[in-house]
Amino acid sequence: MPADSSTDPSGAALEREITRIYRAEHGRVVASLVRRFGDIDIAEEAVGEALLAAVERWPVDGIPPNPGGWLTTTAVRRAIDRIRRESTRDARHQQAVMMYDHTPPDPTGPVTDDRLRLIFTCCHPALAPEARVALTLRLLGGLTVAEIGQAFLVPETTMAQRITRAKRKIKDARIPYRVPEGGDLEQRMPAVLAVVYLVFNEGYLATSGDDPVRADLCDEAIRLGRVLRELLPEVTEVAGLLALMLLIDARRSTRVAGGELVPLDEQDRGRWDRSLIAEGHVLVRECLARNRPGHYQLLAAVNAVHTDATDARDTDWSQIAALYDQLYALAPTPVVALNRAVAVAELDGPEVALAVVDRLELTAYHPWHATRADLLRRLGRSAEAVAAYDAAIAAAGNDAERAYLRRRRAQLTAP
Repeated sequence: MPADSSTDPSGAALEREITRIYRAEHGRVVASLVRRFGDIDIAEEAVGEALLAAVERWPVDGIPPNPGGWLTTTAVRRAIDRIRRESTRDARHQQAVMMYDHTPPDPTGPVTDDRLRLIFTCCHPALAPEARVALTLRLLGGLTVAEIGQAFLVPETTMAQRITRAKRKIKDARIPYRVPEGGDLEQRMPAVLAVVYLVFNEGYLATSGDDPVRADLCDEAIRLGRVLRELLPEVTEVAGLLALMLLIDARRSTRVAGGELVPLDEQDRGRWDRSLIAEGHVLVRECLARNRPGHYQLLAAVNAVHTDATDARDTDWSQIAALYDQLYALAPTPVVALNRAVAVAELDGPEVALAVVDRLELTAYHPWHATRADLLRRLGRSAEAVAAYDAAIAAAGNDAERAYLRRRRAQLTAP
């Protein structure tokens, strides 16, 4: 129905609803047009024109019963009009044939979903990692170039060039618009999941900028995770990633207070989102039942243990250490060892944990300095702890995190 000007004279509510619909449907509509026309630029521009038409028509006619269908139909018409106008359409069609996957899709299963094809196109290994993130947010998430640039503190012109180069790479390298099969699917899946998790991490604790938490990026990553979960229900790492993001995001409202990062053991657990925690726990139990452990599943299980404890003192650190043991067997990285050392400190004391941390080659990683500082503080080695806090503050990019580290440091130097 049309907007009620008596209750909302500015039409702000309708504008927000149009934006919400556009973001939710953008990936589906773009993917549908890419499949039909074999050209990302045509698809993207046609969907943009469809949005302008919606902004013009919906305040007058009301939001249609099937807004996604309306946007798709309008975008298809705009794409056809553009192709007819272009004198180079024959060459464009010939090039599109080379890119387009003509193999008839399996009538059942996730391969039939255009969004899944588009996600794998955006995350193709031929593209640079930063380009994969940008394209995923642009084509699947519907974020503007300016919004993506702002999220990663890159000028809009720079981000526009990055996206343009990525699309040109897809065209020049004739990257097919399809979901890989068999071993290729398994090989490419980590890149897809890594892109979604990178978007989430940047939202949950921004590496730099004025906003310590970017709720829009967290929400978009979780939405993409739900899409992947819907399309690939049998892939346990997809369920693990979604569970991990839900369990971390459940603590979002308690993450920052007064412009300062609040560590996990100091957060008000009564304010955690219990519905997200319940959903995350269901997914973790599903992963455990399948018994095919993976990186994201194990991290989700760690967070499930944390969210099981209504009081930080009730945390089952032995279970967390065991989960990190499993994770280290899969991915023996210094970062995993650092996270395990935090659990070791709770089980065997800070001195044992510090011996582990000092053996790790992570001097460029600010959580390493922050962990050392905390362990040294607990051991009463204040001068060394102050130096470690200084190093952590210098390496941290998030203002809220720096504020927390400065307060901890000040407690050691106060009279």
